[in-house]
Amino acid sequence: MASKEPEHEHREDEEAPAAEDEDTGAQVAPIVKLEEVAVSTGEENEDAILDLKSKLYRFDKEGNQWKERGAGTVKLLKHKETGKVRLVMRQSKTLKICANHLVLPTMTVQEHAGNDKSCLWHAADFSDGELKDELFCIRFPSVDNCKTFKEMFEEVAESQKPKEENKDASAVAESLEKLNVEEKKAEDKAGEAVATKEEKETEADNTEKADIEKKDGETASST
Repeated sequence: MASKEPEHEHREDEEAPAAEDEDTGAQVAPIVKLEEVAVSTGEENEDAILDLKSKLYRFDKEGNQWKERGAGTVKLLKHKETGKVRLVMRQSKTLKICANHLVLPTMTVQEHAGNDKSCLWHAADFSDGELKDELFCIRFPSVDNCKTFKEMFEEVAESQKPKEENKDASAVAESLEKLNVEEKKAEDKAGEAVATKEEKETEADNTEKADIEKKDGETASST
């Protein structure tokens, strides 16, 4: 009979309600203090001149097929100091860079055959941390966005031509203008000389004619 008592006491302990937590009012400081950190995107010194949603593909030469790079926002960013423009595209969810290259004056954009919402171009891309020659294809939700991208890309490429070339072109144009002015002056002088010569010849002819008439008159009166 005595052996059942510990069992009964044990049941009572299990059934006893747990004591409620008491609020002591003590404040516990966090073990690690986290400080706010400024995150740099690398775009702080650039102005976005184009910002469009799109989906990007790259051509896999080894597999001879198109592979998706990601869907997100493609931007054309112009540097505030140098004026250089680069194309940057990040995936919408992960923000991983799937395209990052400068827009050069030698680049051209072509329409994708059979799809008026897509276009193609070659670029030396740096999105993987090293320069790679890539063939990109980008697709937009609408035809208008595709045209806007193509026109802006071509306009930027044209604007990135070296200033020296522009100076040389200006110098050539200026030289041609000077040559035209000098040629015109020479022609005017030649015309004036011819006119003067003709006037002198006319005057000489008139004088000679007058002398002849005078002599004829004198001969007639003597007879």
